[in-house]
Amino acid sequence: MFKPTLGASTLLDRQSHKRSDAAYLEALLKAPEARFLVLADQKPVIQSNPERTKGNIRWFTLDEMQRVGLPVSDSLFLGVDRTTGGGRFAVAVTEHRARNAPGGLELMRPIVDLRSLAMNGVLPPEELSLLSLAKALAAWHENTRCCGHCGGTTLIKDGGWRRKCWACGQDHFPRTDPVVIMLIVDPPNDRCLLGHEARFAENMWSTLAGFIEPGEDIETAVRRETMEETSIKVGEVRFISTQPWPFPHSLMIGCIGIAESSEIRIDPNEIVDARWFPREEVRQMLEGTHPKGLWVPGQHAIARTLITAFVEGEY
Repeated sequence: MFKPTLGASTLLDRQSHKRSDAAYLEALLKAPEARFLVLADQKPVIQSNPERTKGNIRWFTLDEMQRVGLPVSDSLFLGVDRTTGGGRFAVAVTEHRARNAPGGLELMRPIVDLRSLAMNGVLPPEELSLLSLAKALAAWHENTRCCGHCGGTTLIKDGGWRRKCWACGQDHFPRTDPVVIMLIVDPPNDRCLLGHEARFAENMWSTLAGFIEPGEDIETAVRRETMEETSIKVGEVRFISTQPWPFPHSLMIGCIGIAESSEIRIDPNEIVDARWFPREEVRQMLEGTHPKGLWVPGQHAIARTLITAFVEGEY
């Protein structure tokens, strides 16, 4: 089965059992082996070749962070290097602060949007996935500065894996939003259903998707979302695989749904268009040879996993 380049982050040993050990994290942070990645408005600082076609995470030493005046006291603990045991941390700041730090204009470049890095295949998959983790965690922190219970200020705890309200003591933990993403297939007619949303690039078609609501299971969400967007009734639902998706902090749950109706009536508030595509036409879209230039999501997306499985006759 095709695996997206953006996936679960396993590059580091997360050492989740040590996150509440403040002395341990402090020692890791101050050790010579410590390294820090920087997110400027949630966009990572990388290092790349002159053509900007290949790159890697730009890791900073503690000395470099201190020289440019970027704070490390609220660093997010990502884990330790599996070879050296050195701590790896993320520091989230505004792009203005990163670029205007002493020497920052030279050191903090290039700063690139993670979605662009994912779509263009600039980074190795394991580094892209680590940045995905860092971005999702940073996005949660940015939106959890105040307590949802009393409105008080929340403080970073456990290396960034918990926030605690100073006023009422309420604990807050990183958020992951479950999303169903599904390819609806019509086996008797050897075709699948793809949609085009207003936010999509021109000529791009993809699978349907939507958030799971309270009180729903995966199968119910697949059927409801498909009915809402296209009026297609879905019967059997088969689970395929999952993908962490850091825009901002979702878990994509990939499924195949078997259509029990065929007449499409779209909800224009949800999508711009939806169509049935025969298998061979989808193959052209997947291979980049479609005569009208239609295409599907790239190597970074679980949508491609589902579409590839259909084209290769797995479902």
